[in-house]
Parts: sequence; C-alpha cells; structure tokens
Amino acid sequence: MKISYNWLKQFIKIDWKSEETAALLTDLGLEVEIVEKYQSVKGGLEGIVVGHVLTCIPHPDADRLKITTVDLGDGVPVQIVCGASNVAAGQKVPVATIGTTLYDKEGIAFSIKKGKIRGQESHGMICAEDELGLGESHDGIMILDDALVAGTSAATVFNIENDEVFEIGLTPNRADAMSHLGTARDLRAGMLQSGINVELITPSVSNFRVDKRILKIDIDVKEAKLAPRYCGVTISGITVKPSPAWLQNRLKAIGINPKNNIIDVTNYVLHELGQPLHAFDASKINGKIIVKTLAAGTKFTTLDDVERTLHEEDLMICDEKGPLCIAGVFGGKKSGVSENTNSIFLESAYFNPVSIRKTAKRHQLNTDASFRFERGIDPTITEYALKRAALLIQEVAGGEITSDVINVYPKKIEDFTVFLNFSKVAKIIGQELPKDTIKKILVSLDIKVNSVSDAGLGLTIPAYRVDVQREIDVIEEILRVYGYNNINFSKKLNATVSNSPRNEDYKIQNTIATQLNSQGFHEMMANSLTTASYVQLSDVLNSEHNVTMLNPLSADLATMRQSLLFSGLEAISYNINRKNADLKLFEFGKSYHNFPSGYEEQKHLTLFLSGNRNQESWTSAQKPSNFFLFKGYVTGILSRLGIQKTQNLPVTSGVFSEGIAIGFGQDTLVELGVVKKSILKHFGIKQEVFFADFNWALILKLIATKIKYTEIPKYPEVRRDLALLIDQNVTYDSIYNIARQTEKSLLKDINLFDVYEGKNLPEDKKSYALSFTIQDNSKTLTDTQIDKIMGKLQNNFETELGASLR
Repeated sequence: MKISYNWLKQFIKIDWKSEETAALLTDLGLEVEIVEKYQSVKGGLEGIVVGHVLTCIPHPDADRLKITTVDLGDGVPVQIVCGASNVAAGQKVPVATIGTTLYDKEGIAFSIKKGKIRGQESHGMICAEDELGLGESHDGIMILDDALVAGTSAATVFNIENDEVFEIGLTPNRADAMSHLGTARDLRAGMLQSGINVELITPSVSNFRVDKRILKIDIDVKEAKLAPRYCGVTISGITVKPSPAWLQNRLKAIGINPKNNIIDVTNYVLHELGQPLHAFDASKINGKIIVKTLAAGTKFTTLDDVERTLHEEDLMICDEKGPLCIAGVFGGKKSGVSENTNSIFLESAYFNPVSIRKTAKRHQLNTDASFRFERGIDPTITEYALKRAALLIQEVAGGEITSDVINVYPKKIEDFTVFLNFSKVAKIIGQELPKDTIKKILVSLDIKVNSVSDAGLGLTIPAYRVDVQREIDVIEEILRVYGYNNINFSKKLNATVSNSPRNEDYKIQNTIATQLNSQGFHEMMANSLTTASYVQLSDVLNSEHNVTMLNPLSADLATMRQSLLFSGLEAISYNINRKNADLKLFEFGKSYHNFPSGYEEQKHLTLFLSGNRNQESWTSAQKPSNFFLFKGYVTGILSRLGIQKTQNLPVTSGVFSEGIAIGFGQDTLVELGVVKKSILKHFGIKQEVFFADFNWALILKLIATKIKYTEIPKYPEVRRDLALLIDQNVTYDSIYNIARQTEKSLLKDINLFDVYEGKNLPEDKKSYALSFTIQDNSKTLTDTQIDKIMGKLQNNFETELGASLR
C-alpha cells in the first residue's frame, strides 16, 4: 500500500522528516518498507529558468534555425540556437541551462551541454512543453506569461509538487488502515503516546446540499445480508474531462494513472477514506437500481470487455432490464462513465466481505475496491464518503446535486463490546502499565471507555476495527501503541530443562535427515494442496477420499494430497527440465484422506532416486542408479533406526511397475519400487524414477520399545558357500526360509552374491551362489559341526527345491 506524505499531512499537521514518520509508523505495526521520492514532473524542472529573449535572428547556415540572445536574470545574456518556428524577440520562455538534466518520452536522461550547432555556439536550450514533461505538445517552444521575471525558477512557475511516498507492507488484518485517513488515525495515536498533541482533520461535507430534485433513481436492495448498507445520489450537468493537476498528482504519487475527472474522484476518495465508490452513467440506467443475485450462467460483460459467466451467489447491481455491475468488484461496460456522460448515479455501499471475496476469486478479479470490501470497510462512513465524492465532482466537473441521498440501511451494524481486565494486560505484556496510560491509548484509537472499575474497563470498539473483537486484541492494540521497545526486560533469567524422550518425532527425523544428507539426498518440502485428478493415476487411490477446499486458490490447488508421490514427481520434472537430472530427494510430510469414518492425516517419509548414481568424471564412468542401490538406502534407514526382523512382502501400491514391500509382522513399513512409465509420462519424465514410501507412524511406534542389546561375540564366525543349480521358478525367498528353518540358532546370515543364467546350464535352470555365516556365541565351532550344518542345508535344498550342487 502506498501513502503520500503530502496527502497524509492534510489529515495531520506535521513537520517531521519522512524518516521519523516512517519509523513511528513501523513501530505502530504499519511497516514502512521503503520511502520513495515523487515529483509531478520528473527532475522537478531543476535547472530550468525563465528566460527573456532579447534578440532573434536567422541562422546564417540553416534555414530552420534561429540565433537568439537570452537574458537569464544574471545580467549576462547568453546565445542559444533554437529550431522552433514560433520563437521571437520579447518573449518569456523556459530555458534549460548548461548542466540541466532532461528526460525523453522513454524516461531516459540526457544532459544539456555547451556546444556548436552549424558553427554557432549554443549555451542552453529553449524548451517545448513535452521536453519539460509538462504535456504532449511539440508544436513549438512554450511561451510564458510576460509578467514573469527573467531568472525565476520554472519549478515555482509551474507549481511542481515534490512528495515522498511510503510503501507500507500492510498485514491482511489491518483493513482499517487501508487509506490515508486510517494511516493518519494510527499516526495520531502514536504521536499522542509520544506526548505530541495533534488533531485529526477530516474533510468537511457541510456544503453538501441538493440543488434540484429532478433526477431521482430509486434503490431496491433484495439481498440485505449481502448488501447491509447501500447509498446513492445523482449529479447532473457534469463535464467529463481530464482532472486538474492537483488531483492527478495525488493519484500519480501512489501509482494510479488518471483517467477522467469522475473516475479520478472515486479513486481519490477510495484511497483517502477507504470507501470504494462507483459512478454509473445515469442515462443508461433503466428504472431503478436493484441489488440482487442472478441465475447461474447469466452472461455479463465487464469494463475490460470480457464476457463473464455469473454464479448464482454473485451479488449484482442491476436495473429493471439487467445487470450493470458486479457489486464491489468490477463495473459493467454498458453502464460506465464515458466522455459523453452528463449525469451520473454515484454509489457508496457496504457489502458482505465473504461474498465479495468469493466473487472476486471466482472471476479472478483483484481490484482496489474488492481488496477493501473483502477485508471489511467502515460501515459508518458510507454516506459521508458519498457526500465527499459528490462535492469533489462538483468542484472538478461542475454539475448539480439532483436528488436526495438515498440511504438503505435496514439493520445497523453495531460496534463491538469488550471488557478489558487490568490484570490480564499486565500478565500478557509482562509489565504493569499505568491505568491512565491505558485509557489514553484506547481513546486515541477511537475506542470508547464506557465503564471503569478497579478490575478493568468496559469498552466499545468501532465497527471498522474488524480485527479487534476480543480482549487479547485490545491488549495487542495497547502494546503496539505503547511501543514494544518501551517494555522493560527483567534482569532475572529463568530457565528450565525439559526431560524429553530420545524417540520424539523431530529427533528421529533429524537423525534420518542427517543420514540421508550424508548420502547425497536433498530434503524437499512440497505443497500439501494439489490437483484432484492425480488420484486417477493410481489404482489404489480413490477420488471419493479427496479432501477438497471450499474456496480453492486455483484448480491446481483444490485438493489435499492423498500421496506424496505426485508432488515429488512435479519437483523431479521441474529439475529435469532445467538440466538437473541426477536427483536424490526426500520429504517428511502428510497425506490427507476423507474416509467414511472421518478425516484422517497420515505421516510419511518418502525417497526419490533418479538419474546417474555418480557425477561425470574422467576417473570413472557414469553409472545409472538401480533398484538395489535404492533398496540399500531404504534398508539403511531401517538399520539406523534399529528395526530388525523385517520380511519382504508383495507390494500393494498401484504406482509401481515392479517393487517390494518391507514389513514387520503383519504391517507394512515401507513400499519401494520403480514408478510406472504411464505415471512418469504424465509429468513429462522419460528417465527411470525409484520411489519409497515409509509408514512413519508405524516406524515411530516400533522404535518406542525399549532397546535390547547383546555383547559382541568372543568366538569367530565361519562362512561357507554353496553354488546351487535350481529351477527358474525357485525364488531366493524360498531358499532363505528353508535355511532359517533348518538351522535356527547358529545360522547368523544368508547372502545371495551371484546369479547366473545361460550358457552351459540346462534349459529352465539357473545358478544361485549363496554364502552362509555360522557362529556359536558360547564356543568355537569345529569342522565337524560346520560340515553337519552345511550337509543338512544341502539335503533340504535338494529335497524341497530339487536343487543340486554345481
């Protein structure tokens, strides 16, 4: 939000430097992000003076040039070569002296230098209107009033306005400060707290009166809940034309381009008082004004020449033939003010904030009016702002007030009442403030003190302070005006040491994040809002379980995610498109589900691996990542968490072309595998992507058990290898289970270290090379014991699987 300092000074007489004012506004919570200089003419006409043309003769070597002698007021006339056809002796003209900086139409600066033009010296430049930034004309040089004295600064002749503009980072809750009046209110409160007694000066509307009652337009509000207050008045005999310089300068200073005097006044009052207004061409209104909703699907063309389809909840300003305006959001093309307009119906209203916000979002319209209406404006100034605008229109466009103000306000919007407890103020602030100081601050904020007792104050909060409705809100107001920097800090330091368990969620997350970072993974954080259609990419997810937003920002962010996979694939696609194709990503996040039993959140850890496993280097060739590398990362996490006795299970997720699940008992800890190409294609990904999804809640449950430990064995372990020739349909899992059943106590580990198929093997056969680690924790094993165990293993493999030794 931009606030003009000159404009602000119309409300508060202040001579502070802008830096002081900016500091106070920031302390009050209206954070000034930057202070910019503004000049109604770029450069401020610095270096431009009034010159008196003493002589003017033709240039000897150029037909279109003239040589002039100009008095600049210092008693030393200078020679200036001029190409304007209308230059003549005796004129008073604007002259850019040597060293002056001017700006072209594109805003590019250039400096006036001493030079020669066709052999004749020129010590300056006699300027045209457009060269000074005072207009668009370039027909010839500007001829000034003959009464002006040579040497007078042009800045004083043309009343160049120099202003400073505060760029305020306004928080959404401060709807009351979205105007120069609102900012001035806060500034006054801050100055009063600093001991500076100032008065808030508001524009007077005492001169408002009806000139003739010849153009009455009745108002019929059919949706009183959506439009609690609606005012209107007609003004006839106006002339639509450009606004005067003062009005244009006010709007330009805060970044608004002037259009015409009528629209400029509505914008002016909007930013002055915070009350949006709208002017209709009265000749285009058929019958009366009707405030209502229309049937869904109704077509309406707005001022930007876009045909929009209305929703049944959109509040519209209509006449007896159809819609004229989307209430509080955007005007209609057919009823807008044009250069031919000579009478207007001026609207000032208070609309329901929720209704306006929904309408603005539905039609993707964000206007200055909707920005204020949807946050809540002051319902008490609706008529006052209308009269203020009407008087300004008469001032800049002429005309007469031709109707009484019609004010439809069936149910008054009441102020809020709050009881403020003194002890609660001291407890929250951490310091006991004098009661008189508290009352003084509240009064400076237009908060009425209705009752006073030893316990506290009974207060009435103005309706425009939509952010102050609770006791804690009032305390926050007291604190920000009193000044956070003025609160004393105790020299006593209190500290406590909490006894938190080692397996708290955040500690486990940090442990695993550290491990993954050391392995080259990068943590990502994706938006929990996603596209509803993503669930159709999986056979397991169901669109009926989507948690949908009632008021989504867009169609792409309308649903809470049921899986972390798709947001991860979005990130992978984004990186691949920017030449970053070797990716290791992980995310701790939640999925959201709407089950018949109710809403449910589930926490996950997900891993993504794609691209090459190592960077390109002259010392080693690049190798693509593979499933077994990825599985190693997954099992490494379980190992780090101390989760053992897991088993491989069939994968149930519909997103993998191949994969496995790792379970504990009957529960699945993690599913991992290769993402289907059909899913990758949806995201424009052509390379293989590995994905793992951990059930984080189950993992936390498992590691919550007490730690068990055993001593490191004193006796050596023994490794024996077997090369088995087995049928193609025999799985490693079956070999593993048979081995475990054969020797439960001494067999410590089984590992498949080679698989061979092809030449020199019988058809439908394959070779598995396995290692078996055997160890007795109480003694050293003998060869006899080892041979006996290996014999039992070989015999069971031959009997149950039809295996044979190679």
